Amino acid sequence: MRVRTDAKRSRILDTAASVFLEQGFERASMSEIAARNGGSKATLYSYFRSKQELFLAVAFAEGEKQVGPAFASLESGVADVRDSLLRVGEKLIAFLLTPGAIAAHRMVVSEAGRSDIGRHFYTKGRARGIALLAKFLEAACAAGKIRKADFRIAAMQLLALIESERVLPVLFAIERTRPSRRQIRQSTERAVDVFLAAYGT
Repeated sequence: MRVRTDAKRSRILDTAASVFLEQGFERASMSEIAARNGGSKATLYSYFRSKQELFLAVAFAEGEKQVGPAFASLESGVADVRDSLLRVGEKLIAFLLTPGAIAAHRMVVSEAGRSDIGRHFYTKGRARGIALLAKFLEAACAAGKIRKADFRIAAMQLLALIESERVLPVLFAIERTRPSRRQIRQSTERAVDVFLAAYGT
C-alpha cells in the first residue's frame, strides 16, 4: 500500500537524520542506518540509491516542512511586500539555526570538494528559494512596489542579508547560543529594511 510505503520512507529519514547528526556524512554508513531502522540494506537501497541521495532527502525533508509554507505564501500576492519578506526571513533563519540544518550545512561544505553533493544541495535548496523570491520580486515590481532590477541577483542579495547577522556566526561556531524569537525578528527586520531601502520605490 502507498500509505505503508510513505510511512516506511518517513521512518528511514528520521533514522538517517539521527545517524548523520551523530556521526557526520563521511562516517555514517547505510549499514548502520538500516540496522537502527530495523530493516535490511536491500530495503534501504530500494528507497534511496546512495548515501548521498539519502542525505539530501533528509536535509530537504525538514526544510520543506519548516520553510516551504513561508515560501509558498509568497504566491498569495504582493499586498504587503515588507510583511511577506519578514515572514519568509524569520522562518528561514529559525530553520537554518536548528542543529540539523547547521550540521547539514557543515557536512555539505566539507564534502563538496570530493563529490557533487554541493551542487545537488544548492540546486534543490537555495536555488529554489532564489527562484521563488525572484518571482515574487518581479510581481512586486509589476505592482510598482519594487524597482526594476535583475530579480535573481536581488533575491540572492536578500538571502545574504537575512543570513549574515544570525546564521553565519552560529555556522562558524562564533556564537553557540540560539538567538531568541525577538532577536531573530529584529535581525530580519534590519535585513529586509536594508533591502527595501535599496530596491523599494
